[in-house]
Amino acid sequence: MGLLLRVVDRLTEGPRRQKYEALARQIGRPLLPQDGHRGFIVLQIDGLAYDHLIQAMEAGYLPYIRRMVREGHWRLARWYCGLPSTTPAVQAAILFGTQEDVPGFRWYDKARQESFVAKRPAQVQMLQERLKNGRVGILIGGSSYVNMFDGDADLALFTLSSIHPRFFFESVRGISLLLLFLLSPLRILRVLFLTLTGYLRALWWRFLAAIRRRPARSYGLLSPLLAALVNALFTEVQTFGIILDIYRGVPSIYANYNAYDEVAHAFGPTDPAAFSMLRDVDRRIRQIDRARQRVLRDSRRRGRPYDLYILSDHGNAPAVPFSWRAGQSLGQFIASQLGDVSLDEVFSRPGYVEDKARYLRDEMEVLEGRLPPAVARVVRALRRSLDRRIPPDWEAEEYDLTRREDVVVRVSGPLAHVYFNVVPRPLDLIEVALLYPNLLDRLMEMEEIGWIMGRAGGRVVVLGPDGGRAVVDDAGQTEITPPDPLAPYGERELVARQAYRLAMYPHSGDLILMGRLLPDGRVVTFEEQMATHGGLGGGQEWPFLVWSSGEPPPPLAAPEDLYRFFLSRYLIADSRRADRSSLLDRDKERHPLFGPSLFTPDVVK
Repeated sequence: MGLLLRVVDRLTEGPRRQKYEALARQIGRPLLPQDGHRGFIVLQIDGLAYDHLIQAMEAGYLPYIRRMVREGHWRLARWYCGLPSTTPAVQAAILFGTQEDVPGFRWYDKARQESFVAKRPAQVQMLQERLKNGRVGILIGGSSYVNMFDGDADLALFTLSSIHPRFFFESVRGISLLLLFLLSPLRILRVLFLTLTGYLRALWWRFLAAIRRRPARSYGLLSPLLAALVNALFTEVQTFGIILDIYRGVPSIYANYNAYDEVAHAFGPTDPAAFSMLRDVDRRIRQIDRARQRVLRDSRRRGRPYDLYILSDHGNAPAVPFSWRAGQSLGQFIASQLGDVSLDEVFSRPGYVEDKARYLRDEMEVLEGRLPPAVARVVRALRRSLDRRIPPDWEAEEYDLTRREDVVVRVSGPLAHVYFNVVPRPLDLIEVALLYPNLLDRLMEMEEIGWIMGRAGGRVVVLGPDGGRAVVDDAGQTEITPPDPLAPYGERELVARQAYRLAMYPHSGDLILMGRLLPDGRVVTFEEQMATHGGLGGGQEWPFLVWSSGEPPPPLAAPEDLYRFFLSRYLIADSRRADRSSLLDRDKERHPLFGPSLFTPDVVK
């Protein structure tokens, strides 16, 4: 059967290539002139830890990846993403080579009294401009799909940093792609099939949660049917665009599949509900890899050969919410210890489905003005129906600058930044202790808190349970008062460097709290999640990397190392871009490798 499929694949290779080349011309994105250089494709499975990848492969949820690794076609390794283990920090480092002053998914600017949330397009766009600061992104001339940042890509589809400046369907090419996609009976059937199966899965999960009386809520606030349709449509368009780019010869492609991360937050990182989302991702990877291999076989005549990388930006740890154990949120607990203070603590569950629905709604509004009146009326009716079903996202609202709360709490999973608005500058730990004499003691009495961290002049102090303390200087030297508060979270020197860097970011909190790693392997999270990330422990900081080329990447001790790898192998190697080599040298000075090599290739047996 395998031989027969390969024969059929070879016989249909020519017509398939011609079809995609014709589609590319029709949407105004023709074949690119090839320069003899290899391209690369990065497929990100958001939030899948290395250990959970292995479990999913062994359980049969990722059959294609498992087969390719077992047969030696691909290599697999884990790597260290560090602190904070969040998408904005890690993607910034991979795409632009720096995550400087990105202290989490949420943070606060005391001087401006502004709150940052990595789901507000305008804020993410400004953040990207700051991160670039003369840097070059690794996706120059390429494409970005469903990412936080665009990496200087020419085409950024469903990418948060590029939503408002240019709507995709605002151009004739965008409309053409939409119509070509919708007029394909096979794709329509696939979207309908995926919608139906996704809807039935969601109903089954809700039924199981009800009979088991589990506190976890079903993922997403949209109706199950609408959520399944939005996920299916985005996944299909995303995969279609990637394959089209491969046949066009786009030099670089970075795409993010994030359904697993969202379902894991609601049900747990190894729950069948979360793992089942990986089956469809595995099928999409198989489609993309087959297109890559077809182009690779034909690259001597035309087309660009591609190397494939599959990775996660961070992992997820099994979690228990702080509020379930303490009976109140972290901000409420802190406010109760301080007396008559006002509190600013707003956070919502990750709503990837809702965010996609809002993106689709905005695109449909732009599309209405480009269509014939009769068709525009249909699109308008669909948009209004969709708008009525999208729940409000209070966290995505722009911050009211007239408000000034006494205490501001910003959480990213098990990582919390606490700000005190007594002065617009960051406070040292000793100042917090003098201003609020009993607060630190009350916090350390909480079994749910793993550590409290603050600045002390040019050093960082980490307070742990039972009187433990670690003092870290700018050279990474650590003075420990037992019991070591860093010990539960990994190798001491590495964790100490990560903690120091985070604490010294200008927009990190006056206090930085880490949820405790419990004996059963769960992590206390400050959000209502069954799986969490943002801090350390339980696999959050250990994502995975799979690569197809024979030569492995260099040791990966930080996400910035991936940036340097892609820059040197695929951009600086191009003689037309050789003048950018100075950027690589500058990055080596700014971001030296820290800690020992953490890149350990593995073979799945």
